[in-house]
Amino acid sequence: MVVEPRADPIDKACGEGLMPGGLARLLALGVDPAGVPFHGIAYRAGRRSAHARFAAGPGRGVRRTTLQAALRERAASAGIEWSCGRVAGLRQDAHGVEAAGVRARWLVGADGLHSRVRREAGIASAAGTPARFGQRRHYAVAPWSDLVEVWWSAHAEAYVTPVAPDLVGVAILHRRAGLGYEALLEGFPELKARLGGAGPAGPVRGAGPLRRTVRARVRGRVLLVGDAAGYEDALTGEGVSLALDQAEAAVSALVSGDLAGYEAQWRRRTRTYRLLTRGLVLLTAARPVRGAVVPLCVAVPPLFRGAVNVLAG
Repeated sequence: MVVEPRADPIDKACGEGLMPGGLARLLALGVDPAGVPFHGIAYRAGRRSAHARFAAGPGRGVRRTTLQAALRERAASAGIEWSCGRVAGLRQDAHGVEAAGVRARWLVGADGLHSRVRREAGIASAAGTPARFGQRRHYAVAPWSDLVEVWWSAHAEAYVTPVAPDLVGVAILHRRAGLGYEALLEGFPELKARLGGAGPAGPVRGAGPLRRTVRARVRGRVLLVGDAAGYEDALTGEGVSLALDQAEAAVSALVSGDLAGYEAQWRRRTRTYRLLTRGLVLLTAARPVRGAVVPLCVAVPPLFRGAVNVLAG
């Protein structure tokens, strides 16, 4: 059973780019959401740009609402029950767990950065540093590239993802809490000019602080998966890939009854993401390093291409 408090369609602040590895995992589950293919990543700063194409096939830009609908349809076809409600009053014993008026053998919390399941289970967590935030808005304009563009400024990154033939999403990651989307977009004059007179196609959605440290992934019969289990940053675009990989490990742990093994699997499966993403966030916190990112990628194409394809899987 899935317990979800929000009504369809569910939208969230999200870059909406499925990397090739995450897309392949979805397709293997029978989930094939409509969207726009993209074939690599471009880093841009002013007139400088570096491009890296995926070696393992395209990713796909998919509206968050479209992905959610496809996941729900597939769950329904597999016989999964859907309940509208909140996970509250969590209690567990040696044989089961109770929450939201349901008693079951296990509870998997996959409810995001500010996980209620995590709090109800008594698993400690805290916002990490540096504090970064994300905001996303759609624009009614045809995609101008078959790549996801990442525009770098002194204080933020803007991710341009094609999500429909006449729609792009622009997600901005930054450290300036309280600063509005339009003010952030002013830091990317070339991108703003590229959007031209395209009008916003929907509201701004935000999330953060992005980094969340979590003490453990298991407490009794409760397991945490995805952002609820701990998160570094959206810089490398691996959210869906990571969540599906962790879900696979969680299912294996439940089938075998080895919940302690899930903690070890989580650490192993997320190690590359945690090390690489954390390193990039810390390095690019310094303004001189930020300014050198795109020139370095332009100067050493194999380095950029290799990094992109490691993250693509």
